[in-house]
Amino acid sequence: MKRHNSSKPEIRGLDSSGVMDRGAVNFKSRLTDHVGDIMALASKNVITLPPTANIMTTAKTMLHHGFRRVPITDAGTNRLVGIVTSLDIVDFLGGGLRHNLVKNRYNGNLAAAINENVREIMREDVISMNINDTISQALVTMIEQNIGGFPVVDGDNKVAAILSERDFVRTIANVTTLKRVKEYMSENVVTAGPDMPVREATRTMIKKGFRRIPVVKENVLIGIITASDIMRYLGSGDIFHKPSTENVVGAFNVPIKGMIMRDIVWTSSNEDIGKIAGIMLDKKVGALPVIDDGELCGIITERDIVRALAD
Repeated sequence: MKRHNSSKPEIRGLDSSGVMDRGAVNFKSRLTDHVGDIMALASKNVITLPPTANIMTTAKTMLHHGFRRVPITDAGTNRLVGIVTSLDIVDFLGGGLRHNLVKNRYNGNLAAAINENVREIMREDVISMNINDTISQALVTMIEQNIGGFPVVDGDNKVAAILSERDFVRTIANVTTLKRVKEYMSENVVTAGPDMPVREATRTMIKKGFRRIPVVKENVLIGIITASDIMRYLGSGDIFHKPSTENVVGAFNVPIKGMIMRDIVWTSSNEDIGKIAGIMLDKKVGALPVIDDGELCGIITERDIVRALAD
């Protein structure tokens, strides 16, 4: 079902071993469209934090649970007031505009800034869905707003669940859809060299709105790094334990090749979308590089699978 690779690979497509073929299905037939059905798909195991939680606590919570986003709610009422993503945390630590909090208010003192309330970097214009909405409404919202997930709230704006792209991916994992990767993959792939500093890679992500960048050396794919990988790397070092300007500068100047930890899993452009969805779930990745004839020709993400669901 996969090809693994920890060094320079002989790049091949995924084989079919271990894939459960349930026969061709219609995507939309798998998605019901009744009032309140959004709660059947959304995860109710949602963790929220108050706006008074500090930024370090928020980052550690996301790392501990493997979350890409955390809803921020009023401590007394649990009403939704904001949301923070892994890219927001990386932005704050040195990648973009949120780092201005460190520079301007704290004169570059990360040790002080990282203990600031998370409300200072959270997004207040939160897109959310209601518990009485349909799955189809959620799908359309996710695509139109170009977001990877959102809180689901009740009539009092209290967080009841969270819905992500992965929840949609799960609905068609390992089924035959007759939709191919090449129909939905992104062909214009922005890549990074292994010696690119973490800071530059982070700024590229923020500027382009990407959550991940393939790392390529001499036309050979050697890995993919994500915003969560960067946050995890920063959290494993002195930045979260002995925060200082010197530690931050040093961490962001490290080449990204040192962050590549996973074996590479890839696919070919002719694979079925349902099969790829199953591999993403199995490997706990949000994207797969697409390689044909030994060349990187695209990338297929959870968001692309969501688009395929709505097609």
